[in-house]
Amino acid sequence: MRMVRIGIDVGGTFTDAVALDDRTHALLGQAKTPTTHSAPEGVALGIVHALRQLMDGHCISPGEVRFIAHGTTQATNALLEGDVAKVGIIATGSGVEGMRARSETAIEDVELAPGRFLSSSTRFLRSDALPAGLQSALAELRAQDVRVIVAAAPFSVDDPTLELEIMEGARVAGFPAVGTHELTKLYGLRMRTRTAVVNASILPRMVETADRTAASVKATGITAPLMVMRCDGGVMTVDEMRRRPILTVLSGPAAGVAGALLYEKISRGIFLEIGGTSTDLSAIRDGRVMVDYAEVGGHKTYVSSLDVRTVGVAGGSMIRLDSRQARVGEVGPRSAHIAGLSYSVYSDPAELGGLTLEQFAPMEGDPADYVCVRNSDGKRFALTTACAANLLGYAKQGDYAFGDPESARLAFAPLAAKLNTSVEEAARSVLAAAARKIVPVIESLLGQYGLDRASATLVGGGGGSAALAPFLAETLGMAGRLARSHEVISPIGVALAMVREVVERTIVTPTPDDLVSIKKEAEEAAVRSGADASTVSVIVEVDSARNLVRAVATGATEMHAHDLNLHDQSEPELRTRASQDLGGAAARLVAHAGRWYVYEGIVEEKRFLWKRTRRRHRVLNAEGVICLARDEAETASATVATWSGTLDRMLQQTTCYGDSGAVLPETYLLCGSRLLDLSGGTTRDQMHALAGAELEGHKPEESLVILCVKRA
Repeated sequence: MRMVRIGIDVGGTFTDAVALDDRTHALLGQAKTPTTHSAPEGVALGIVHALRQLMDGHCISPGEVRFIAHGTTQATNALLEGDVAKVGIIATGSGVEGMRARSETAIEDVELAPGRFLSSSTRFLRSDALPAGLQSALAELRAQDVRVIVAAAPFSVDDPTLELEIMEGARVAGFPAVGTHELTKLYGLRMRTRTAVVNASILPRMVETADRTAASVKATGITAPLMVMRCDGGVMTVDEMRRRPILTVLSGPAAGVAGALLYEKISRGIFLEIGGTSTDLSAIRDGRVMVDYAEVGGHKTYVSSLDVRTVGVAGGSMIRLDSRQARVGEVGPRSAHIAGLSYSVYSDPAELGGLTLEQFAPMEGDPADYVCVRNSDGKRFALTTACAANLLGYAKQGDYAFGDPESARLAFAPLAAKLNTSVEEAARSVLAAAARKIVPVIESLLGQYGLDRASATLVGGGGGSAALAPFLAETLGMAGRLARSHEVISPIGVALAMVREVVERTIVTPTPDDLVSIKKEAEEAAVRSGADASTVSVIVEVDSARNLVRAVATGATEMHAHDLNLHDQSEPELRTRASQDLGGAAARLVAHAGRWYVYEGIVEEKRFLWKRTRRRHRVLNAEGVICLARDEAETASATVATWSGTLDRMLQQTTCYGDSGAVLPETYLLCGSRLLDLSGGTTRDQMHALAGAELEGHKPEESLVILCVKRA
């Protein structure tokens, strides 16, 4: 029996589903159905429709499905549309901390949409009066139409007893309830409470959808547990989603990035998911996507989300004409489907006779500078970036955005006449206008995350990717390509996503024991969310400036763990891959341990009137994925029995000293199938503690590599 992984991505317009072979990751089939926002069952109905269409159309039996997950925009849409429940906050405390809790838990209303607010009402109870006053406080909140309760207490991340008491009392009274300690372990009661309020406001709706979706999937006979996409690119079980629905907010762009990482194996570059209306951009460095705290209604939360930038231009964006200067003024943000117009490039050339150019406003209140063409029968057609890309040959046969270049040429003729130029120049000016909106964002991501334009790759995903990605790569002088199966890269990302958990704590001067403790806590959280314990790896980061310690645990689901070591390449193939990434420089294998290969190349750089040579290093796993790219690195081989002394020698050689004291190097440990980043440690003892915890249980003779890079 074949084993199948199913990923379902719920978009604003369509719900897409894909089936992948669990062993080879080959695409077995795909299905598309309209998203059912207005159905009584909500988006759950569209998920089931897509699932049944996929299984029936590709003869997939329930017993073959070993993994199933879906990404949903419902939490995001609920917040964008203001479709949320009123929240009651019950705060408690005593003494001075109680007085602070009273003020810090009075959360202001958050405007989610024009005239739509997330509202909350707070009741404060002294901790010694909590048992007696809780029921009357709940009754008062019920009378104010409160539907869900948040329990808030100072320092509940250390001792959640008071919050748990409030939550239990609320549930007995018939309220869903959440505690601030459940969503983050960071201090800061105001932000912790705000995060919990956002979570609580969407809890009733999300739980209802989760229950309907899970029941519908179960009714198909599928026994694999249903997983849900998180906004940081991982997945969690439906049970975890019922408790923390806020983690699905902004998860739409995360699915595409997960596909870029896991299906395309991008280790360094910019990923663009290009749809019909907007483009989502994200930076990938060392095989990881950058993260930041999510914002809701302009307010920061304690929810880690992928750092995805959205620009209002994509494959369906329509052209706007600057009539005074007789030039293309802008492209977007309105798209052809918003205006209800057919794309010229996807229309029969026979329909495009006797065309005249018109300017119009797509929606009431829009400027009337958008252009379309009208045929002799009075039918209007949109001019879009996809039309321009087809006309110029950037969209090629086999690309999802490919249409009829002749139709595009016919449609652009009236615009070219208006601009007094050729159809090719008119089309190029359209793509250039679109690029002016996207290029600054790409350059900002490259600079912010230290990505070298010469070695980074621009990868396009989404149905509209061929309309813009090739032109952008050309404009920037970067290597570029479209992702395989780019039109369904988001549901593919859902199907392949790993379980991910983040644990953050406020710790002043963390000890080695603190780091080991938070590492284990993150591991356990990932296992609870569905990860196979043997596949979980943890990155620990120490932010001394903010007294913050963060542990990010990532692991494969149990059904997926067996195939992590497939598709290995030979050493000559890996050397060739490293040489290609080094710009053709000869790559030399300098270290090897387990599934890790470290290559070095000498690259000559020209800087104005002088030249210099640099040693560049690439760390590849056995599958040929470049997981680390650094210059002037130092490497040393060791064993599990001897790593401690080797690490000390490496740190002595690569530590820099300045006005602020000793600056430890970036430090990585490669062993077995794990790449352990020790760079988060700010002291030698912290690094030793992290490495020791990671190497527990490994055989003493097992080989490993330590790689250090001096910090500037």
